[in-house]
Amino acid sequence: MPSTLPLGDPAPSDGLLPSQAADGAAGRAFGLYVHIPFCAVRCGYCDFNTYTATELGGGASQDAYAATAASEVSLAAKVLAESGLPARPLSTVFFGGGTPTLLPAGDLALILRRAIGEWGIEDGAEVTTEANPDSVTPESLAILKEAGFTRVSFGMQSAVPHVLKVLDRTHTPSRVPQVVQWARDAGLAVSLDLIYGTPGESLDDWRYSLETALSYQPDHISAYALIIEEGTKLAAQIRRGEVPGIDDDDHADKYELADDLITKAGLGWYEVSNWARTPEQACRHNLAYWRGDDWWGIGPGAHSHVGGVRWWNVKHPTAYAGRLAQGVSPAAGRETLDQETRGVERVMLEARLQSGLEVSSLGPEGRHEVAGLIADGLVDPAAAFRGRLVLTLKGRLLADAVVRRVLPA
Repeated sequence: MPSTLPLGDPAPSDGLLPSQAADGAAGRAFGLYVHIPFCAVRCGYCDFNTYTATELGGGASQDAYAATAASEVSLAAKVLAESGLPARPLSTVFFGGGTPTLLPAGDLALILRRAIGEWGIEDGAEVTTEANPDSVTPESLAILKEAGFTRVSFGMQSAVPHVLKVLDRTHTPSRVPQVVQWARDAGLAVSLDLIYGTPGESLDDWRYSLETALSYQPDHISAYALIIEEGTKLAAQIRRGEVPGIDDDDHADKYELADDLITKAGLGWYEVSNWARTPEQACRHNLAYWRGDDWWGIGPGAHSHVGGVRWWNVKHPTAYAGRLAQGVSPAAGRETLDQETRGVERVMLEARLQSGLEVSSLGPEGRHEVAGLIADGLVDPAAAFRGRLVLTLKGRLLADAVVRRVLPA
């Protein structure tokens, strides 16, 4: 959830969507994202829309936030119905942040209950919350499970203390196996998030973090390259020469090591930065993003997408709470995507998936380029013969370059 909002057209105060949003909606999955904008400490690399203050005033405070977010859930249900969208049960729900588990588990349960009350939920739906290892207890995880959560994604990031220090993470490495066991005892599936390429992290450091994470037998692992965002504390430290900068070759070496170790441990990649123990344990909510399904984003700065209409809420929690208190949509702006833009985005997202992209969905120039991608070792030739563009390991390392080659100039 980047902190800078995009430009776009003004969003109507009633939030109603144009008629195109309803076209084909019955055949698309519908999910919910809930942004919890609070953190105990703002990490030096983070550019997300998060706040450390416990009291921001009115409905923006941590104590009042669950009721405020639940009011947007009800507004969302009303807007979708009045915009002509068919009633669809939730297929996935994802609580992100920030640190969702800084709120009491009962508050997260309240928001989820409101969502299920408004839309219903599919049998076997995936319901995830992100969590920091130091923000849960056995009791809170049990409450989440009882409320209907099925999965928890812990921000482990590293198993090496000096790397965690650079990242401003507040937990100790010894906490992670403890919370993984607590989650398992509660009956929740477990994902671990890792970050590679932190300034000062050696290849041996990264190997240790991977081997440590895998020793906990997670159901899912995400491994993301550290990106330095302008305006962050870490960007300023690099600019001042206090810590070394980012090295692309180092990132490549660490990605190759991650894929090797994670694959040998029995998890398969299904998206460039994500591996799951079985196909069923892939994050279905994120797959819905990559495949262009519908979702509503709850919370300040949250983004939504329904039928080619994309919008985003006002950024600050106080402004967000104020609009909802007045019965006004919190949307700050929106855009209606044309077919060309939707096609480009489909290529950009689906090309990153192990399931691949239909070659026939590319334009003439893109289809012509596939042979060159095969020759360069970036695309699986057997998959291409079957009409799918699937990246090789080398292709995953250069995924953005692959996408640029198959898109129109």
